[in-house]
Amino acid sequence: MKEYLRNDAEIIALRAIEAVKPDAAVCRALENVNLTGKIYLVAAGKAAWQMAAAAVQYLKAPICKGIVVTKYDHVMGEIPGVICYEAGHPVPDENSFRGTQAVLDMTENLTQEDTVLFLLSGGGSALFEKPLVEGEVLQDITKKLLARGADITEINTIRKRLSMVKGGRFAAHCAPARVEAIILSDILGDPVDMIASGPAAADSATSEDAKRIAAKYGVDDREEVRVCLEQETPKEVPNVHTQIIGSVRELCRAAEKAARELGYDCIFLSDHLDGEASDTGRWMADQLRKYAGCGKKVALLAGGETVVHLKGNGLGGRNQELALAAAEVLDEIPNAALISVGSDGTDGPTDAAGGYADSDTVQEMNAKGMDIRAYLDNNDAYHALRAVDNLIITGPTGTNVNDVTVGLIWG
Repeated sequence: MKEYLRNDAEIIALRAIEAVKPDAAVCRALENVNLTGKIYLVAAGKAAWQMAAAAVQYLKAPICKGIVVTKYDHVMGEIPGVICYEAGHPVPDENSFRGTQAVLDMTENLTQEDTVLFLLSGGGSALFEKPLVEGEVLQDITKKLLARGADITEINTIRKRLSMVKGGRFAAHCAPARVEAIILSDILGDPVDMIASGPAAADSATSEDAKRIAAKYGVDDREEVRVCLEQETPKEVPNVHTQIIGSVRELCRAAEKAARELGYDCIFLSDHLDGEASDTGRWMADQLRKYAGCGKKVALLAGGETVVHLKGNGLGGRNQELALAAAEVLDEIPNAALISVGSDGTDGPTDAAGGYADSDTVQEMNAKGMDIRAYLDNNDAYHALRAVDNLIITGPTGTNVNDVTVGLIWG
């Protein structure tokens, strides 16, 4: 039974990710774009290489110049006419700054006849960055916000104020050239000004919002930061046309389709998971309890982006922590399993996309002398799951539309 559940869980998750790769969606979006003058391609984010490769292959006219800024190990080969940079995520590094400066240099002094094709995906907040403060200051603030459990909207509100390219400032830099933005969304509700911190979007957040969030998480203790928080971002970007081509809703729909093909009755729970990862894992597992003994194969499906409030010094990511916490509840439910993965193939600062747990996980850990509660308290889901062969490792997937969590039970 365990092998069948594990196999089904992986099939559902991997088919869902495959279905939301951006290649075809980028080409469909380009059908609605009238590219004129010199074309400058800029792609930023974890899916940047995949999106840029699809665009260059589709375009009839050659691009004038192009730059990709993506995460380390996400460049899959050369793209004609495009220079590729790999950089740090989730914390920006010197290569983030170097790649972004190359973009700013390429798009300087454009005319109204020129077009910037801007391909944006999640992860762009760290990868596409030219800070208004010292790089070390930005890195420190980013690490603190992540460790203290700030959600992605809060983090990006701060990032916008500390950046030369976020919060609509990149669009202003490109003016009077037209910016055609094609965006792969990794934020719940698809707010264009929050995806990768909105380099080409009018900023809906205010300076007061930023100051409130900075005070909440204790990152407003430097004078240079306080000065930046006072500065407003562009509230209009008239030179930008935007299309959103993918989101967590599509990821969930693809997971549901895959589960039905495997014979499961599907129950969709939410595409807005955004709470504490461990609480969400226990809640998802507890929902499976309702279907124990029902005589059917049932799949519960959800998507979103949870958070982890760091208490220990272990290794892991939100999906791994969610799965490990679910294991505590699954221990009481026969023939049940849960898988949770990031659609981009990376979960936290690890090589795993996420984690898997089932009715036997706690017993398997106990047999190895491992206390699941100790690993959860230390935020060390990676080593716990690795010890029982429950890490899900996909490598870079070429997409990024949040996370998908699937609970399975053979009732």
